[in-house]
Amino acid sequence: MTIPKILCGCAFVAFTVATTSAQTKNSISGTCAKPDVEHSVPAGDQPGHAFMIAQGKCATKGELGGAMSKEGAFSEHRDATASHVKAWGVFVETYDSGDKVMYNYQVSLAVKDGAVQSGKGTYQASGGTGKMKGIKATGTCKYSGGADGGTSYSCTGDYTLAGAVKAAK
Repeated sequence: MTIPKILCGCAFVAFTVATTSAQTKNSISGTCAKPDVEHSVPAGDQPGHAFMIAQGKCATKGELGGAMSKEGAFSEHRDATASHVKAWGVFVETYDSGDKVMYNYQVSLAVKDGAVQSGKGTYQASGGTGKMKGIKATGTCKYSGGADGGTSYSCTGDYTLAGAVKAAK
């Protein structure tokens, strides 16, 4: 192998590393109050089984791409029994910069007497605004009961901002 071929190979590797967006680890946590809006319809197959929709607000704590999380809002649909809730929804997180990230999520919760006991879930970013436009993010969350019938959560995952790719080129 000659020196020019080695240099070309090294240059190609360096270019690939420079233009490949690196994933960044992050964590975020928060508390969600009882939903502001909640409706249910009995499933009819067994006592206590219902289909629900809910919408509410959350206090959030975390950082993403240098912006601090300010607040969040969720809209979800649920399949609920007396002891278990499965929910799917959209979470919109607003940052101090005014930028937003939209996440799709899935949650499985253990409940007792209508209150969340524990749970786990996954999320993936579905879009963003401003600096967060083009974000790619995935992760997992753990849930526990919060004050006044609300829910507390703690999430960890990876994200890549589209702006990081443009800046590297």
